[in-house]
Amino acid sequence: MFFSKSKTPGVTWLIVGLGNTGGEYDHTRHNVGFDVVDALADRLDIPVQRLKYKALTNTAVISGEKVLLMKPVTFMNLSGEAVEQAASFYKVPPERILVISDEVALPPGKLRIRPSGSAGGHNGLKNIIAHLHSDQFPRIRVGVGQKPHPDYDMADWVLGRPQGEDRKAIDDAVSRAAQAVECIVREGTDRAMNKFN
Repeated sequence: MFFSKSKTPGVTWLIVGLGNTGGEYDHTRHNVGFDVVDALADRLDIPVQRLKYKALTNTAVISGEKVLLMKPVTFMNLSGEAVEQAASFYKVPPERILVISDEVALPPGKLRIRPSGSAGGHNGLKNIIAHLHSDQFPRIRVGVGQKPHPDYDMADWVLGRPQGEDRKAIDDAVSRAAQAVECIVREGTDRAMNKFN
């Protein structure tokens, strides 16, 4: 009889932070998903640097559940490729794929947790929905605020780095979002919505 080396069963959750790879994107508004995964990795004391499934990854255990932390390296608009590969390898259903992204429709630092929903204009979420053929996955949206005026280019806004009060509010939200991830895995999306929304 063969025994697997791992004491725990396969991965039961994917925790996916959205962002763009490369130093020029570090800590931009669009990369808060990466920042949340990094904050969670710090809390769990593991690096997220193993390249698998078109993502930087590592496995961790949260409340007895084996999770795969992921930062897709495909660029934001193709995030679904990484998610689909990992989900199909581990046979993780959409309701256990937790996606963390930035949200311009929310004030800086506000969190919005939902069990499912549309992409709301977010290209990373749109691509994940297309690849999973489902929008029934939980997500944490981290508010990065509206662009300052209508003529301001949206790409310039989301690829910019927040300053001052906005920076403080977003850094605080990143830390709370990492706690919210643990709460969702441990107690479910409804409980996390009551606590963090």
